[in-house]
Amino acid sequence: MRGYVLKRSGAAIATLVAASIVIFLFIHAIPGDPAYVLLGDEATPEQVEALRTRLGLDRPLVVQYFHWVANVARGDLGTSIFFNTPVTTVIIDGAETSLLLAAITMVWIVLIGVPIGVLSAIRQGTWIDQGLSGIAMLMASVPTFWVGLYLILIFAAWLGWLPSSGYPSIFGEGGLANLRYLLLPSLTLAAPNAALILRLTRASMLDVAKEDYVRTARAKGIRPRRVVVRHILRNALLAVVSAFGFTFAALVSEAVVTETVFALPGIGRTVVQSILRRDYPVIQGVVLVIVFLYLVVNLLVDISYRFLDPRVELE
Repeated sequence: MRGYVLKRSGAAIATLVAASIVIFLFIHAIPGDPAYVLLGDEATPEQVEALRTRLGLDRPLVVQYFHWVANVARGDLGTSIFFNTPVTTVIIDGAETSLLLAAITMVWIVLIGVPIGVLSAIRQGTWIDQGLSGIAMLMASVPTFWVGLYLILIFAAWLGWLPSSGYPSIFGEGGLANLRYLLLPSLTLAAPNAALILRLTRASMLDVAKEDYVRTARAKGIRPRRVVVRHILRNALLAVVSAFGFTFAALVSEAVVTETVFALPGIGRTVVQSILRRDYPVIQGVVLVIVFLYLVVNLLVDISYRFLDPRVELE
């Protein structure tokens, strides 16, 4: 296990370096100049050039890249051009919302997708299976912004049960009760993802159910429920857990539409605003952190395989 982790950590570092090059080049290829965005259209060429020099944007891209990488290696992601604050602070401000939103969404996905997927697999070919599969396809096809707007209409406007927008920190006034602000956004994100997990759980269970050891267990007279839980579901979870890992990482980075609909101060919304402002350090820092998150989640998922199925050899 230790050797595998070290090997994967080395590969992750190489991936981060390659990703940093791609991130830096693509971001600087975006049309527009941060100096013009900050100073406005009425700025003189002399003012723009002076600001570019102060920000270090007049230096060659190679020099700018190595300067950025050297700072990142020391744990410094740079300073936001627009906010004039450390990029780390900007990320932390949005991380609470995005991470909590992703965590609550994952709870909904597990509670909805896995049990219904198991039921659909057990009732394969029946009207229950067909109905659940149809609902899953509908949930996966409906745009998230449409789901979010209707959830706001029903639960916030008509019933008044939940707030429609914003998110006050759980570390401020209200404490954990402020999590209610994330219930509707998390349900919005969970709808399409739970549908995909439902279909994946069903397909994985049906594949495992065809294995010889499952038929042997049934031939021995083991109770059907025990066969489903111990022999089918446990082995089918390998593919599902892999999907969980990438889903969580994706939720942190891809919740832009949902954060916009519900006016949430998350990372996705921060990235969009930073792109419009040409705030290069924030964009580079956020995307690099998201890549790092993907790599960590991928490693944890691979390690979890060994605990779910002892037959899996990490090496």
